Amino acid sequence: MALEGLHHITAITADAPRNVDFYARLLGLRLVKKTVNFDQPDVYHLYYGDESGTPGSILTFFEFPDAAPGTAGDGMVHAIVWRVAGPDALGFWAQRLTDDGTAVTWDEGGLLRFADPEGLTHEIVASDAGDAPLTARALDIPPAHALLGFHGVRAYARVPERSAPLLTALGFAQRAPGGAWIAQGETRHGVIHYDAPPAPHGIQGAGTVHHIAWSAADDAELTSLRSTAIGAGARPTPIIDRQYFHSVYFREPSGVLFELASRDIGFAVDEAAAELGTHLKLPPQYEGQRAQLEAALTPITNPRGGTAG
Repeated sequence: MALEGLHHITAITADAPRNVDFYARLLGLRLVKKTVNFDQPDVYHLYYGDESGTPGSILTFFEFPDAAPGTAGDGMVHAIVWRVAGPDALGFWAQRLTDDGTAVTWDEGGLLRFADPEGLTHEIVASDAGDAPLTARALDIPPAHALLGFHGVRAYARVPERSAPLLTALGFAQRAPGGAWIAQGETRHGVIHYDAPPAPHGIQGAGTVHHIAWSAADDAELTSLRSTAIGAGARPTPIIDRQYFHSVYFREPSGVLFELASRDIGFAVDEAAAELGTHLKLPPQYEGQRAQLEAALTPITNPRGGTAG
């Protein structure tokens, strides 16, 4: 039993239409699910990913229209890292982002860094990880240059050593002291790297990551991993039904909110795979409020066609 890398990453936006334009049009991700926040159904929960909505490619956003801009600090993820096939793909993304008015910088080792319109940092690395490519179909992005799913995340931690016992218990491995921790399954892997935080405290808000989810097989594995987390000192929630997966949540010792999410349900449970992201899908408990919610939600335009509220 091993976590198959990342399942999804969830962040916060204050502007759903601009968010869809950036991630679905510019980055070429598929809008795979258009639904609402389970706890606040008058705002969106948007999911982007590869063509099939595969765990390991799923970036989601809670929309809070009044959210002030946030700032990543100690105990928060500050960068999302994507994979591409090679240096030519990095060059493609540098040009595409620049042409669209998004500033890019190059880091040592050929890593490309940029931010979305609300300041959420992304990095792209050329990787020969061996994991299956997780790509979306975008007509103006050559398949050879497409994003291939998550490589990992970077988080801030003042004393990252505190996280070591829990990460080890959950099956993460650190290949070198001070290096990234790796969740390596049979088919996928993902990493979390801890960096020294800035002096100011972090502020959760628009343009920040809310939590990261690691990929578990099913409820049986969630139950086992939950027990392991408890034994390592964490305080996980019970298993929670999130309609497209089941989840367990807890904070790891450095403060990052972890989720363990199952991959045995999927996004085609309530709409055909070919139609993912084209309809507003509501949790069953809110279906009776559809008319009111559709009137309250801000209309968004899917670059693949269609406008919906």
